[in-house]
Amino acid sequence: MSSRRNRNINLPAPYLKRIWLEPTRIADRKAYPFCLPFLADDFEIRFEHAITIIVGENGTGKSTILEGIAVLAGYDEAGGGKGYATVDHSWAMEEMGGRLSQALRASWLPKITNGWFFRAESFFSVARYLDQMAQEYPMGGGPPPDFLSHSHGEGFLRFFEERCQRQGIFIFDEPESALSPARQMEFLKLMRRMEESRICQIVMATHSPVLMAYPGARLLRLSKYGLEPVTVEQTDHFKVMREFCTDPASFVAGVMAE
Repeated sequence: MSSRRNRNINLPAPYLKRIWLEPTRIADRKAYPFCLPFLADDFEIRFEHAITIIVGENGTGKSTILEGIAVLAGYDEAGGGKGYATVDHSWAMEEMGGRLSQALRASWLPKITNGWFFRAESFFSVARYLDQMAQEYPMGGGPPPDFLSHSHGEGFLRFFEERCQRQGIFIFDEPESALSPARQMEFLKLMRRMEESRICQIVMATHSPVLMAYPGARLLRLSKYGLEPVTVEQTDHFKVMREFCTDPASFVAGVMAE
């Protein structure tokens, strides 16, 4: 039975086709995360491509959406894959968005629960757990992955390379957090390999114009009014970076003078 559940499914990504809000499942509209402005009764996201990228300002709810999707896929809202509870967040002060899944419905073809939910905030707890488990329960006789003995950027990329080659749905919350521009371009190459495999679905939130520019991805901007398709050039992130790159000194001087 186990091998049957884990075998690849001969259908291309995307596997998660659509999520939508079921208002009747919301007990208290004033409670987080249901109080977020974008969560109108008609809220939905259609996943029409293997790669969907969500952009928006801090606080709009990007991470909340990803955490809700992660729980729907069977992952812990703090990060990890199915069956992993690598981060103890029972004492966390922040409210997380996994509760959103209680009011979400999803359409899958087929239902996929393999993959990974990457959160930059919990990466090192997850990596430490994986290194420890590989030492205590070695498989195949090889060395443990050793994600933590490298720089942050190298550790992130090693982690992505190891975990993101199999069939599944992969959720990335600001993967650029520890990646230099050069490393972000390496991440773009990894995304291309994942897309070309046709067995990986990516849902990502980012502030990086470099990652937003991935060709062929569906780019959605989240605001208090909901989600709307945009081009990279239409995002505030791109406009700010373009203004900065045109005249860095004047841009910084103007910002500091405000």
